[in-house]
Amino acid sequence: PRAFVYEGFLTDEECDHILALSKGHLHKSGVVDAKTGGSTTSDIRTSTGTFISRAHDPTITAIEERIELWSQIPVDHGEALQVLRYENGQEYKAHFDYFFHKGGKRNNRIATVLLYLSDVEEGGETVFPNTDVPTDRDRSQYSECGNGGKSVKARKGDALLFWSMKPGGELDPGSSHAGCPVIKGVKWTATKWMHVNAIGKHGDDVHKIFYEGGPQATESCKDTDDACRGWAESGECDKNPGFMLKSCAMSCRAC
Repeated sequence: PRAFVYEGFLTDEECDHILALSKGHLHKSGVVDAKTGGSTTSDIRTSTGTFISRAHDPTITAIEERIELWSQIPVDHGEALQVLRYENGQEYKAHFDYFFHKGGKRNNRIATVLLYLSDVEEGGETVFPNTDVPTDRDRSQYSECGNGGKSVKARKGDALLFWSMKPGGELDPGSSHAGCPVIKGVKWTATKWMHVNAIGKHGDDVHKIFYEGGPQATESCKDTDDACRGWAESGECDKNPGFMLKSCAMSCRAC
């Protein structure tokens, strides 16, 4: 795929700021169901994570504006920032970021920016398995998974931009990618998914894309906490319905 690495995209202070916002709010990560567009859990993704709304604070706003300048995709085309933590053995197996379900195709993801918030001592590369390994690579510097194609090592402050669509608008099968298992250390990332068209004021209304004909935010049916979506993905709607159905009605699809 079209992919670019920007070394030193974030300062150490910006990385630490994102981590500080995220710690204490992590839940098991979900994936998008390819048929329904709903959120579900899967063994292909074993990380924990949370979301930070667009324009959450001046630091997040500055980062999002920098992403806009780099990608040339307007800020309001981006989803909320997803922060992920991968511990030893955790991974995200090969997948596409674009949607296959009908609702998602109406405003598909066009590109992704992956921000690396920590160094990883071993493993944890982002690999594109449908690509060839560079002939001049020192394979000893990469894990077995990382040697499965062109790959990017996780280094604090660096960023990876890759496109899920070709210049003509076709979905790019070469954009299949994976987060390799962490072998030593802890991997923190933040992902900004960007769409063809604008998606809403805070980047949180991806529900309108995921759930065709699904819940719409109203005064009587909305989320009251930015963490609702992550809680819902981790199964809290069933585990703690007394709180969730009242405070996170939209994410629980209760309306």
